[in-house]
Amino acid sequence: MPSATPTVPTRQTAIIVQGPGQLVVRHDVLVPPVAKAEALIKVAAVAINPADSKMLDYSPATGAIHGYDFAGTIVAVDSDAPSHLAVGDRVASLVHGNNSLNPSIGAFSEYVAAEGDLILKLPDSMSFEDGATIGTGLGTALLCLFRELEVPGSLDKIKCLLMDEPDTEGEFALVAGGATATGTRALQIHKLIGLRPIATCSPVNFDLALKFGAEKVFDYHDPNCAADIRAYTKNTLAYALDCVTQAETTQMCYGAIGRAGGRYVSLDPYQEAVAATRPTITPSFAMGLTMFGRKVALDGVYGREARPEDRKLANDTWPLVQRLLDTDQFWSHPVKAIEGG
Repeated sequence: MPSATPTVPTRQTAIIVQGPGQLVVRHDVLVPPVAKAEALIKVAAVAINPADSKMLDYSPATGAIHGYDFAGTIVAVDSDAPSHLAVGDRVASLVHGNNSLNPSIGAFSEYVAAEGDLILKLPDSMSFEDGATIGTGLGTALLCLFRELEVPGSLDKIKCLLMDEPDTEGEFALVAGGATATGTRALQIHKLIGLRPIATCSPVNFDLALKFGAEKVFDYHDPNCAADIRAYTKNTLAYALDCVTQAETTQMCYGAIGRAGGRYVSLDPYQEAVAATRPTITPSFAMGLTMFGRKVALDGVYGREARPEDRKLANDTWPLVQRLLDTDQFWSHPVKAIEGG
């Protein structure tokens, strides 16, 4: 049963999916119960993801609460939740909103129930707005790197804690779209496990990619981008994460990967015609929501059967990210805060 809690109302205001591209604000939505190993959080800030609009258009779960990323304060904790979580903790996490299989859970609400082992405690120095940016980008990056790309190294054996000291022995890894929320997380994780991350983005965002650990940044507008990456990596690049996933970025990643081939992972369906040009490269299309280990009931190519191995990956890696947060080695993605609820 949940521990003693502050007074929590039985109903709340939440943003509800009405249909393709349609949302409505309702003030009579039931506050979700605290299930086994969960915590109930009073939401202080939410983050807007591309998936919020994309999935609302493509695969709306009519009647479900929408939203993925949030930060706030714990108001109730189930006794089976991780022991380090307590009422009053400032935390951040993500949930699967717009979910026909669990319509009462979504980030765009006053109260949200989240799984305890996917909750991160925020350091005092981090605002709720900054904390709300962590969940989806982090979970997607971890899934792409360790499950889809199978990069060498792991977070439990962090090799390079000093972000300003290059590791010239690690293998190269490319993040196309290094200034995105998933891109910055991926760059930092690559760096921390001893790889040599390189990135593509617009020149205005070069400093951001470098701050998060990129050894070298390339302008994706440059028609020679792929050739320049291949030259810089001496034709050895074997890992490419495409956070943009347009035909042009897939083509660029395939052109940058070295002679021996490697792995490529996208965040949207990739162009099969491009993938067919290099059979030595293994492509995949990641769906971040598989980190919950349950069926993803979305339409078409975005749907997935349950992948318990992805949940195990999350269980193994999120406590290590907590360690990074506790020691000021994990930074927030830049935010544009909008007031008004």
